[in-house]
Amino acid sequence: MKRLESKVAIVTGGGGGIGSAVSSRLLSEGAKVVVADINLDAAQKVANELGENSLALQFDAANESSIKKLIDDSFEHFGRLDILNNNTAITDVAIQGQDTNAVDIPLDIWQQTLNVNLTGYMLACKYAIPHMINGGYGSIINTASGSGQRGDLNRIAYGTSKAGVINLSMQVATQFGHKNVRCNAIAPGLILTPALERTAPEIKEIMATHTLTPRLGLPEDIAALVAFLAAEESGYITGTCIDINGGTSGCQPHYCDFPKP
Repeated sequence: MKRLESKVAIVTGGGGGIGSAVSSRLLSEGAKVVVADINLDAAQKVANELGENSLALQFDAANESSIKKLIDDSFEHFGRLDILNNNTAITDVAIQGQDTNAVDIPLDIWQQTLNVNLTGYMLACKYAIPHMINGGYGSIINTASGSGQRGDLNRIAYGTSKAGVINLSMQVATQFGHKNVRCNAIAPGLILTPALERTAPEIKEIMATHTLTPRLGLPEDIAALVAFLAAEESGYITGTCIDINGGTSGCQPHYCDFPKP
């Protein structure tokens, strides 16, 4: 039997590289999947590839009424909601380029980033959890980042939002665990997506020297972890953040400076 048979999942940011891989994996495990994205064409392309047990919906992760409509429409279409993978993030290069440091970042860039990357996650939880409680099962997987655990030279808003996602996951897990709703965060390292290839291909060589595995991460690696956390076999895991980064957080900072055995 497939692990997610009879379950219904929403994957936000489902039209992107990681989101599309997660959507495909959850469907292959037996779930019905809502592919949600601000770019409806991208979401529809993924849903078309997945077939009749999927649904593409457009939504804006910075807009409360849009988030509520996403949850309501998903429930109305499939009749239940069991799994939520919050995976949206601001990917606009112009916005990312202004996400710098505490002195230079414009306040509107800070606010935009937190609205999408953190508040949007909370609102999706807010409207999804009642359906999960009524259905008797819920697993929420929030996409955080290593940037939420350590400092960096730039992207202060992004890093702060992802730190918030980690704590949000602990809060939700604590508040609704007794209702059989689990919540975990995952913290991906460098993942080889089309967006990375377009915006920062040079970072691959840098990060490879800090990675303990012989390869860098793929969207399918994230999808496998999300599927595990969505399934009942991970039922004793909640309120935690799982690193999925090829070991970059498990070695000394000077590791890359030494020759490899």
